[in-house]
Amino acid sequence: ATVDPGARKRLKLLEIHRALNADPVDVEALRRAAVSEGGLLTNEIRRKVWPKLLNVNVYNLPPKPGKAVRTNHKDYNQVLMDVKRSLSRFPQGMRVDQRVALQQQLIDVILYVLKGNPQLHYYQGYHDIAVTFLLVMGPRMAAALLQILSTHHLRDFMDNTMENTKHILNYLMAILEQVKPELHEFIQRAEVGTIFALSWLITWYGHVLSEFCHTVRLYDFFLASHPLMAIYFAAVVVLHREEAVLRCDCDMPSVHQLLSQIPQALPYQALIQRAEELFSRYPPSQLAKQPALQHHKSIAVSSFQGFQLSRCLQRPDRVLRSEQWESAGAQCQPTSSPGASQLVRMAV
Repeated sequence: ATVDPGARKRLKLLEIHRALNADPVDVEALRRAAVSEGGLLTNEIRRKVWPKLLNVNVYNLPPKPGKAVRTNHKDYNQVLMDVKRSLSRFPQGMRVDQRVALQQQLIDVILYVLKGNPQLHYYQGYHDIAVTFLLVMGPRMAAALLQILSTHHLRDFMDNTMENTKHILNYLMAILEQVKPELHEFIQRAEVGTIFALSWLITWYGHVLSEFCHTVRLYDFFLASHPLMAIYFAAVVVLHREEAVLRCDCDMPSVHQLLSQIPQALPYQALIQRAEELFSRYPPSQLAKQPALQHHKSIAVSSFQGFQLSRCLQRPDRVLRSEQWESAGAQCQPTSSPGASQLVRMAV
């Protein structure tokens, strides 16, 4: 019998509620919810679950980033230019003054993370990830989550050279070679390389998807997954377009033009499931034995096991809240309520 979608949604909400209130938090159940159909359903739920997926205590956040982070910062001008160009990432119909205020917050969130982590190097596209967190979480939580993400999942993209990023892009062709040798051989003959997938990977698709709901659906998936899952997803997008690719002229301009224009109406859940299947069948450890991947190591992959273990020991919010009240007294203001900021509530 078919399950009523409303009943399925209510069941998922109940499972998420139970997982959040378990002690320790049931991160594996939250991970399953983020990956399964519909992802985390609403931005209100994301505000509760995303911090748990990144092991962030929302009752012990750093102060809201202020304009002081801009002083003498080497990346300020580049960040400013990128944020000015990011109009399409804000909801249509938003008042100009609201958007400008959010853009100012976005600059401060990015510079806050960079200033606190001098080993990280800003890259164009980082702002696409930062704005997604700002719109869902508000500036204070966005800064905390972005800091963890930048030192883990995104760490390879924030090195002082592109070598680590190129290394991760090489996994794309390695996956295609395993799954569809004919498609892999065609793309190789066209000498198209993997540059078409660069903006997909380093922005977690935020730069190339026009619908915010699709972007956050993928963020649910990537936050719940291994750091290389975004490149497995790139592989399934290419596999999904196999027929169109093979109908192309086998030359670099034709194939590159086709692949670089990602379709908006993708079957997201089917692609997510296939990416998970390919990850299980061809794990990074197996692909890493291939000659193109042998002589390099991903920083994010190296630290992922420790990160996974640390997030399994989180206390539920009711415990974190009472601990904060005990240490700070009755003046404590829970940072997770009322969700995000007034601007963000209006935006999403």
